[in-house]
Amino acid sequence: MRLTIATLSLIVTTLTAHAEMTQRDGWSVTPTSKSYDQLIADVKTAAKANKMGVVTQAGPTGAAKSRGITIPGNRVIGLFNNVYAVNILNLSTAAMIEAPVRVYVTENADGTATLSYKKPSMVFAPYIEEAGPELATLAQELDAIFTAISDQAAQ
Repeated sequence: MRLTIATLSLIVTTLTAHAEMTQRDGWSVTPTSKSYDQLIADVKTAAKANKMGVVTQAGPTGAAKSRGITIPGNRVIGLFNNVYAVNILNLSTAAMIEAPVRVYVTENADGTATLSYKKPSMVFAPYIEEAGPELATLAQELDAIFTAISDQAAQ
């Protein structure tokens, strides 16, 4: 049996259409009743309200569409604040590879969207031995900020 590119694309699309985010250790996963586009807009609004800037955005959905492949919406949004960046950099140059902290908006099969992110305390944990307890304190502050962003965006 010979598989064509179109058949393979259909198989990939079918497989990815059902892969929804689930709870994981160290993550926050919040299903919402919002649409994908609305949740993205609300994440940006909540980030600004919590003094975090949108530093990066990336996702495969648009590029896949331009190739004729339909996949559920996927957007990674990097959020950070320069005050935290400078403070973390002063503690650990290596830890800055983790900034910005990313949130992930995924479209569900029923048209709703989920907001997920790795908690900053987990993201920065590998650097605490090197950087000291001040980094743990900053990461906990970021946990609270990202919880506020998630709560606000999901409302």
